[in-house]
Amino acid sequence: MSDIDSTEPGESPSFKKEDFGEDFRWGVSTAAYQIEGSHEADGKGPSIWDIFSKKKGKVYNGHNGNITCDFYQRYEHDLHLMKTLNIPNFRFSLSWSRIIPTGKGDSNPAGVDFYNRLIDKCLELGIEPWVTLYHWDLPYVLEQKGGWTNREIIDWFKEYVVLCVEKFGDRVKNWMVLNEPLVFLGAGYFLGVHAPGKKGLKNFIPAIHHAALCQAEGARIIKAHYPNSLVGTTFSCSLIEPFKQNRKDRLAAERIDALVNRLFVEPALGLGYPVNELKFLKRLRKYKLPGDEEMLKFDFDFIGIQNYTREIVRHSWIIPYIKARNIKAEKRQVPLTAMKWEFYPNSIYNMLKKFNAYSGIKQIIVTENGAAYEDIVEHGEVKDIRRINYLKQYMAAVLKAKKEGANVNGYFVWSFTDNFEWAEGFRPRFGLVHVNFTTQERIIKDSGKWFRDFLK
Repeated sequence: MSDIDSTEPGESPSFKKEDFGEDFRWGVSTAAYQIEGSHEADGKGPSIWDIFSKKKGKVYNGHNGNITCDFYQRYEHDLHLMKTLNIPNFRFSLSWSRIIPTGKGDSNPAGVDFYNRLIDKCLELGIEPWVTLYHWDLPYVLEQKGGWTNREIIDWFKEYVVLCVEKFGDRVKNWMVLNEPLVFLGAGYFLGVHAPGKKGLKNFIPAIHHAALCQAEGARIIKAHYPNSLVGTTFSCSLIEPFKQNRKDRLAAERIDALVNRLFVEPALGLGYPVNELKFLKRLRKYKLPGDEEMLKFDFDFIGIQNYTREIVRHSWIIPYIKARNIKAEKRQVPLTAMKWEFYPNSIYNMLKKFNAYSGIKQIIVTENGAAYEDIVEHGEVKDIRRINYLKQYMAAVLKAKKEGANVNGYFVWSFTDNFEWAEGFRPRFGLVHVNFTTQERIIKDSGKWFRDFLK
């Protein structure tokens, strides 16, 4: 089924940019390893993804981010393209291993210079930079020392953040500390399907605590240097619903919800880890030091939520630790994206309401939302009707939550260009702009043209 001859169900909602308010932020999101390429250029050190993607069978068809979108060389062209699409805010991440190739110690002048040029070009074009400090590409030399399982990472991370803020904070006003800690730790330190490929609770448990501490410590450093900056962090989230309305499935859904939606936000809010629902978190006691409970807390200026779908779960006694399993969307005969995720706009509405219910959250920004479909290039065009419909339906759900009082103040599309989608390689295409990964030709998809006209 192609994008050209099908759409998802639902009437196309009618709304205008003005309906969201004058101060609502519109933008696009990317990440360093997924777009930059130039993986060994100008003194950059290897990241865990440089190493992981070389391992046989870890990434779809052996793909890697060595070149990907070649953004390192083509950033000026891409920013000019962004400007033509009327996009006023650009979320991107910094590559730790490009800035500090050895993970700690001396910075790499060429890496720092690249981000200075990128930031300066954004500002020259009237595009506001939104910087993510960590989007999954840990320097490999630090992983050799244990990575996120080693408590020393708190000091390594603080050193990295100080350097970034001192080098770029005079121009960058909007910061995010971590991108989706549950995903990079769950996939990388428990399931082993993402870099660095570690498995088991013995890795996952200490990594949870160290990342949660870094989340708050990084934010404190930014605020200490630039008190007026806007500081947040981002969380993946999914609407979790029980398969059946019986007690076992409802409790299973509560456990998955605690894992997926509460594990990292609640410690920052001073609520602690959700140990009541997730008994295995009692093992965190081994890694806690006096004063850690206070260190976990930070009063973020905003929380970034990143929602794409919902999950239906049921009780399963054979699944260790959580006694629950997902019912795959493709088995439920529901509309799917190319990631086999359910098309379900009500998920983002529910997530905004859920996070808004926390008294300690000042404001929410949707820092990622978008869809992968099998785009077809015909006569130099990509008519991605399904992606346009996805964006319309999800944006309408954001607007509904906002009108009902949710303090949501921004929406960033994932992603600006097609890119390297981690273990899925180049197969899923999320971009508003199509990339030919052989020729590096860019084609603005119909979704990009629609977003351009919406933002005009």
